[in-house]
Amino acid sequence: MPLVEFTALLVLATAMSFTPGPNTTLSTALAANRGLPAAMRFVVAVPVGWSLLLVLCAAGLGTVVVAVPALRWAIKALGIGYLLWLAFKLSNTGRLSEADAARLSVGFWQGVALQFVNIKAWLLALTIVAGWVIGRDDSLQRMAVVLPAMAFFALTSNFTYAATGALLRHWLAHGQRLLWFNRAMAVVLLATALWMVAA
Repeated sequence: MPLVEFTALLVLATAMSFTPGPNTTLSTALAANRGLPAAMRFVVAVPVGWSLLLVLCAAGLGTVVVAVPALRWAIKALGIGYLLWLAFKLSNTGRLSEADAARLSVGFWQGVALQFVNIKAWLLALTIVAGWVIGRDDSLQRMAVVLPAMAFFALTSNFTYAATGALLRHWLAHGQRLLWFNRAMAVVLLATALWMVAA
């Protein structure tokens, strides 16, 4: 892959991975409420799920999703519904003990599955497959470069957000801070759901 194309890929990866979205918001909220170790299952699940999504899009799943409007709407509806449910759970959690009692957690396999109903993940996977992989003579070699690079960005961005949430954890434990933090995270999830409706 030429250096110019690889640089463009890294710019896209940085912009898409480090801007707030369902994954980064959940990583932050999980670590703030339950600690970094509890959030790590989700943080690791994101690159695994996203890598599977990218490989499946390159294998033809992306073409099917683009060609079948009902399938696109089903993915979108599931993703929006899940984000709304998580926003509701977050907005009602005001103490760290409530986060554990309410099981405010997203496990590894839930994190992997979430990538398949995450419109932002789909858009990125389809963009990368169309722009950097499919239709090239060296598509397998390109995938061997793209896949680990994007998995690295997914892991790094979510770990960064989770570490930030974990650093805020003790400060948030005082008074109403956690409740307002969780409500702010819920608003971000709601905004993401609204964006998904329009996407």
